Amino acid sequence: MRLGPDHKLYIATGVVGALAAALLWAAVRLTQAAEGGDNAIAALVMVWLFVTAMAYASLRPMVDLFVRAPAALAEETRIVVRDSKRRLSPAGSVELQLLAETVNELAERRQSLEGDVAAEIARAQATLEADRNRLAVLMAELRQSVVVCNLDGRILLYNQRAREVLSAGAGSELVGLGRSLYAVFERTLIAHALDQVGRLLRKGEESPATEFVTTTPAGRLLRVHLAPVSGHVDHDTGEVAMTGFVLLLDDITTTFEKEAKRDTLIQSLTEGSRGPLGNIRAAAEMLNNYPDMENEQRARFLAVIRNEVEGLSGRVEQSAKAYAKELSARWKLEEMRGADLVAFALVRVAQRCQIPVKDEEIDDGVWMRVESFSFLQVLCYLTTRLRDEYGVSEVRLSLSSDGDHACLDLGWLGTAINSETVMNWEIEPMRSAGEETPLSVREVLDRCNGEMWFQRKRASHRAAFRFLLPLAQPPEQRAGKVGPQRGSRPEYYDFDLFRNSARSHALDDRLLSELDYTVFDTETTGLEPSNGDEIIQIGATRIVNRRLLTHEVFDQLIDPRRTLPEASVKIHGITPEMLVGQPGIGNVLPAFRAFCADTVLVAHNAAFDMRFLQLKEASTGVVFDAPVLDTLLLSAVLHPNQESHRLEAIAERLGVIITGRHTALGDAYVTGEVFLKMIPLLEEMGIRTLAEARAAAEKTYYARVKY
Repeated sequence: MRLGPDHKLYIATGVVGALAAALLWAAVRLTQAAEGGDNAIAALVMVWLFVTAMAYASLRPMVDLFVRAPAALAEETRIVVRDSKRRLSPAGSVELQLLAETVNELAERRQSLEGDVAAEIARAQATLEADRNRLAVLMAELRQSVVVCNLDGRILLYNQRAREVLSAGAGSELVGLGRSLYAVFERTLIAHALDQVGRLLRKGEESPATEFVTTTPAGRLLRVHLAPVSGHVDHDTGEVAMTGFVLLLDDITTTFEKEAKRDTLIQSLTEGSRGPLGNIRAAAEMLNNYPDMENEQRARFLAVIRNEVEGLSGRVEQSAKAYAKELSARWKLEEMRGADLVAFALVRVAQRCQIPVKDEEIDDGVWMRVESFSFLQVLCYLTTRLRDEYGVSEVRLSLSSDGDHACLDLGWLGTAINSETVMNWEIEPMRSAGEETPLSVREVLDRCNGEMWFQRKRASHRAAFRFLLPLAQPPEQRAGKVGPQRGSRPEYYDFDLFRNSARSHALDDRLLSELDYTVFDTETTGLEPSNGDEIIQIGATRIVNRRLLTHEVFDQLIDPRRTLPEASVKIHGITPEMLVGQPGIGNVLPAFRAFCADTVLVAHNAAFDMRFLQLKEASTGVVFDAPVLDTLLLSAVLHPNQESHRLEAIAERLGVIITGRHTALGDAYVTGEVFLKMIPLLEEMGIRTLAEARAAAEKTYYARVKY
């Protein structure tokens, strides 16, 4: 066992004290023999105490100088070994200062060499990075939902569309790198599909795949196409090994609902027509079988036929309208910026109609839902009719919003037209610039859920067609519903996880570098969880394959149902107004536990945060029984001779830049970066597995702190 500086100081003091005691005991014996007095013994005891105290006082600075200072220098040197950008601060004796300067010089040379190597690596990986960027852009823009998993069902790749489809309305994020697919789909369903694909692979099928329909926890109906990810070929059997699988997801919820409505409509039309048709048939047979029927009776049968025909006709008309509405709803509308549509129209209408087209008063913030191709046909058609029939030589486009609709105006100066002409133009098939379509202006607007009318401003001698189209949300607002975003590009792929299996080891025996982590922090009303203080914010992020996934986060404010002390507001900046309308802890903890599923929890001073969670077990029924690692304890394991183990001090020591301090999510980011720096340092000390890290942390002084 390696002794610390304090232990060495106590041993050295004890040795000096023992020697002094031995010498004094010999002197006492001689004095007793010579004089036999007790006063001499007391004097000698006082001398011994004085000598021992002087020895301790003399040895203390020597231990600090020659034992503690070299030990601290050794700890800091280990950090420099891992991070050549770090430098030692010369301290202690002249020799130690020279040693620190020598270490700094070596670090300078190593940093220079690392820079040269990094430059070579950067050049060598330029092509690979370009491919990765292309993949990221492709996955981000792809409208098809894509998820890639390894054979254990851990998610290796997904795109934004898949995240929206699988997480919408589920109450928490179910999709993320390293997460289990079985939080969304039944394990037996995927196992059955994999078995089918495996049989096709063994038969030598070129494109083995299978499809099935299932539901998500949020109640969405999905059509799933599953295909294998092939790996190496088994030399013994010649079979291609399957290393994972790809899921292509189609959300058919809306389509299924519309088809169900259509089936119901057809069924109701069929069932509703049987009775009237039977009555008509019976009445017609009576008239046919009895030609000499009295006029009054004949009139009654004819009235039955007439009434039933009218009712049937009305029912058919009503069904036809409902069916037409369903058809128009099935038309795929684009969500686009209105200014982009106007820009397209300026060029398209000018080219097709051969007259100048200008824009004015364009609101760049308006987004709309429209089928752009057909709507541009409407603009070209109306402009052509204005040019040919009314001699209009220039049109202008403007765009605004009334809060409920996007308002696009096709205006011109001069001649006005009457309402009857406008109505005729709306219902006629569109023909312009040699193009002809069976659609009319009214049909296009109906399918776009839009409206159009003619308006005239007599004072300015201007007239215009005004189009009202449905508004759409800007992309940043739609993205905001999915989850918090951070950084320039989400890290949605990590193929290295193919080499890692969740079933390979029990957690305690797993290497720290192989585990997945949830790094979290809380903000609270105070520092005494046992005396009524409550959590007001939970922030968390995830570490997968030794990468901090800053785009997969949990960040939630919580209403504590109690007053918020002013002192705590000054620390975290969360005001009582910010907590109004936020969910209670009972609603937040189940979602947070789902976010932490199948991971190891990491926090700084974790005992504090875990105490708050444990106190809520009885009232919420949510138990956090996952393994926990504490960066405060691990810092004490790594650097026992450092004075401070506060998060700021550790971050500075390990070269981690601090951002967003004293917000739950900001502290979680810093803690995650610190923990990633600690893993290789722990490995150098022989602490490689989760069990070894927890055992080492439990031996530190800080592990005794209770809340």
